[in-house]
Amino acid sequence: MALPTVMVLPMLIVVAAGIYYIYNEIIQYMSKSMVKNKVVVITDAVSGVGSECAHHFHKGGARLILCGASWDKMESLYDTLTSGADPRVTFPPKLVLLDFSDMDSMPEVVNEVVECYGCVDILVCNSSMKLKAPVHTVSLEMDRNIMDINYFGPSTLAKGVLPAMMSRRSGHILLVNSIQGRLAIPFRTSYSASKHAVQAFFDCLRAEVEEYGIIVSTISHTFINAALPSTPPAKPQGLSTFGVRPADLANEIMRTVSRKKKEVLLAHPIPWVALYLRSFFPSFFFAVVAAGVKDSAMAEQMQ
Repeated sequence: MALPTVMVLPMLIVVAAGIYYIYNEIIQYMSKSMVKNKVVVITDAVSGVGSECAHHFHKGGARLILCGASWDKMESLYDTLTSGADPRVTFPPKLVLLDFSDMDSMPEVVNEVVECYGCVDILVCNSSMKLKAPVHTVSLEMDRNIMDINYFGPSTLAKGVLPAMMSRRSGHILLVNSIQGRLAIPFRTSYSASKHAVQAFFDCLRAEVEEYGIIVSTISHTFINAALPSTPPAKPQGLSTFGVRPADLANEIMRTVSRKKKEVLLAHPIPWVALYLRSFFPSFFFAVVAAGVKDSAMAEQMQ
């Protein structure tokens, strides 16, 4: 008996949704299997995104090296990860104190990270410091602090783990960056400058180390909104008008590692449009941004 025409479209939607669900489940399983026994370093592991990443990689059987500026918070994360974990398929994480605002300590930190397992397979550079202020109110000391945390820190750590990766001819370095590394927004001069700098560094690094079999990935996202509900209505790539959830960004990091993608832009339509305008109609883009400087709502949408 033939199906009524009115039933065809709903059935197609249900079938497509089922296929999409199965596909996502397969991708998540493959992502976890790809990191089994891999040495994974996560900076700012106690942040929302860092913690979510730690849970994903730990469940996948990775040998975690968690880095952060607060020992107490890292110990708390350690307890959460190891509580009830199956020692047959997971490894207890190693903890390393890391504060990018203290660049003098970086040589010792790099050595400690490498000596944990003798090598690093995956480096997730997740640390970031934000600042929103009129340019004339930002001190030189603050400029330098932001550059240390957002640029010099990640670049120094990446250079520190490179020799071992190059000798083994394998490795994956992933930068969790901001869309402001590609699109400058008023009142965020220091932050945007640091994000442009680190984006350029990792873009150059990608080309330099490709011959050694090393993958370099960057994920540029809109602002992170930890206040979003854990189970929002389904949207493409887990996005909402109000930013990206830490869990969604962590899932994208896992997918990027699994698929070895070189660049990901995790953003809703407004930043996409702004990027195209900036590239193809710069004069119009500058005029719009200048006219909207006092419009805080517009600035929040694009941050």
